[in-house]
Amino acid sequence: MLDKLVVQPGKDAKLAGRDPADKLGLTGKAQGRKQLGELLPKLDELQGRLAAEASRGVLLVLQAMDAGGKDGTIRSVFTGVNPQGVKVTSFKVPAGREAQHDYLWRVHEACPGKGELTIFNRSHYEDVLVVRVHGIVPEERWRKRYRHIREFERMLHDEGTTVVKVMLHISPDEQRARFQDRIDDPAKRWKFRAGDLDDRKRWAEFQAAYEEMLTETSTAWAPWYVVPADRNWVRDVAVAQLLVHHLTALDPQYPQADPAIVGTKVV
Repeated sequence: MLDKLVVQPGKDAKLAGRDPADKLGLTGKAQGRKQLGELLPKLDELQGRLAAEASRGVLLVLQAMDAGGKDGTIRSVFTGVNPQGVKVTSFKVPAGREAQHDYLWRVHEACPGKGELTIFNRSHYEDVLVVRVHGIVPEERWRKRYRHIREFERMLHDEGTTVVKVMLHISPDEQRARFQDRIDDPAKRWKFRAGDLDDRKRWAEFQAAYEEMLTETSTAWAPWYVVPADRNWVRDVAVAQLLVHHLTALDPQYPQADPAIVGTKVV
């Protein structure tokens, strides 16, 4: 599954040829839920070992078009995981002190510490996506950011942070259905803003920006994975499997116990 999702470094992402409704070999929702149920205890154990070891960190970057399922992914995949070792950062429009610094300043501060698993709900990639499509800075400036980001993530990797980058790939039809659901449901309406419809009209521009971003910033040390996200159950299995795969490769270990307490009887 993972080989199918990865954007091979140095090759075009070919986003248009990736099916947002791909089931990734799963037969249906029941199998997806079963597989997720098997993955989550593994993720919990590995995250606990990562926290106990306290020498390395993991950063999960989630990017998507509006209504792509970032919040839902976090709820589904991290249910049951010890919240003490996990943190979520959502990046909004820079304001205050953030706006007085370079675009990576606030991002570096939010990266995981030793033993932490951090999730970025949107990320520094907004600065080559929204910034590009809306013309917030000149092209000459945002184009340089591909190199900045590659080297920033190389530094994180070299210093002990595993960077797992996921684009949740949805179709325009699925986005339309999710938008309508948000508008119709009072419990979800608060998540909708009129500007979402303006961005939807620029779908092709955003897809072009994603294509170039994925191609330019998928590296050996921080590859991109494009996860089909029209079906939530496929999305959740894929993201959980990605995390279990990378954490298993890290193989975090519990620290050695103090020899003085081994075999001690508590009275």
